[in-house]
Amino acid sequence: MKQAQNNRESQKERIMIATPIGQIVIAAIDNAVCSICLARPEDERIVLTNVTQPVLQQAAQELEEYFAGKRTEFTFPMHAEGTAFQKSVWNALLEIPFGETKTYGEIAHAVDNPKGSRAVGMACNKNPIMIAVPCHRVLGAGGSLTGYAGGLSVKQTLLALEQQGK
Repeated sequence: MKQAQNNRESQKERIMIATPIGQIVIAAIDNAVCSICLARPEDERIVLTNVTQPVLQQAAQELEEYFAGKRTEFTFPMHAEGTAFQKSVWNALLEIPFGETKTYGEIAHAVDNPKGSRAVGMACNKNPIMIAVPCHRVLGAGGSLTGYAGGLSVKQTLLALEQQGK
């Protein structure tokens, strides 16, 4: 099983772009974005030439438009690996309109797991496609700014950007 995962990992193409929240790495496989994340120190070795998957350029352009306040939704193909529950949460996140928020509890109800707020939080934490699958739009009970894999300051920046663009 591990060898199959390593082989799949080696098939991914990646690019890195500069954004107001820092360097972002976009990865794709089979011409669908499978990951958008903040760059880590080891990502400095990413080779930015010979990109054969057009979806990477499309995603980079759409993210640049998003950060410039010119885009409110993403159209590039996405494919995230996860459990059935995680995928149901990520699909529910895609239903949250630009500039709006939901609570973990509201998402739990949306995925027919009304007592599953913590499970929703964990699924958000495992979301491999940040920004485009908008886990930053999910807040704690009462609208509190809680939890974000990229850090609360990044979450706050993304929410503020969307409020300006509304």
